[in-house]
Amino acid sequence: MTNETLDISLDGKSLYFASDFHLGAPDPIKSKEREKRIIRWLDSIADDARAIFLVGDIFDFWFEYGEVIPKGFIPFISKISQLRDQNIPIYFFTGNHDLWMKTYFTEELGIPVFHEPIQVSVGKKVLMVGHGDGLGPGDESYKLLKKVFTNPFSKWLFRWFHPDLGIKIAKAWSGRSRISNLEKNEGQFLGEKEWLWQYCKEVEVTNHHDFYIFGHRHLPLELPVGDSSTYYNLGEWVSQNTFLKIDQEGASLTEFKG
Repeated sequence: MTNETLDISLDGKSLYFASDFHLGAPDPIKSKEREKRIIRWLDSIADDARAIFLVGDIFDFWFEYGEVIPKGFIPFISKISQLRDQNIPIYFFTGNHDLWMKTYFTEELGIPVFHEPIQVSVGKKVLMVGHGDGLGPGDESYKLLKKVFTNPFSKWLFRWFHPDLGIKIAKAWSGRSRISNLEKNEGQFLGEKEWLWQYCKEVEVTNHHDFYIFGHRHLPLELPVGDSSTYYNLGEWVSQNTFLKIDQEGASLTEFKG
């Protein structure tokens, strides 16, 4: 977790959290349909949103070259730009699919991008928020792969590919991902072996948080952590359309049906 902390007052409104939109997957037609649904959701919460947290894997692939970003997603980017113009704070987190985000969203849209989990204080409540990839026990092969992908030399080397070639390679890799192959039974609950749940329990021993909020798992979850904390996994938007809302009454994990 980074040392960054946000302090937010609800002021009679709500915080909204969603992750794993995977825009771009598994093909352009389905991605466009999902993008429209996400925009409808953003419109539906705009009047009530004190802040919106987009918690990783928003894009199925994203890489920022020096002067180039991936094409597409203009309706979505325009919508979050509009929300920022309405003075709604938006916080972006990188996931394992869009970990190569840099400064475009911050400089062009005024949207900060976090690469590690952060702590959020909401009144008397303390939250930990992050995508969740690479946390907890196990998954050693991915942790090794993440070190390679985030290595400065690897990023420098990839940047020397022509964008058409680099993005083509990335899309081919993305096509092998879990979200692009839903027949892999993403919905299976692993019980005590849920690695992010284990991670929350480990953190809670020495550092209390009321809510632990992660994505990555592609399974909506609400699980107790000790006697007074809760772990929420946000699910995904390819088939579930789930999000978390936090207001004065507490937290609720909900499916968007619009």
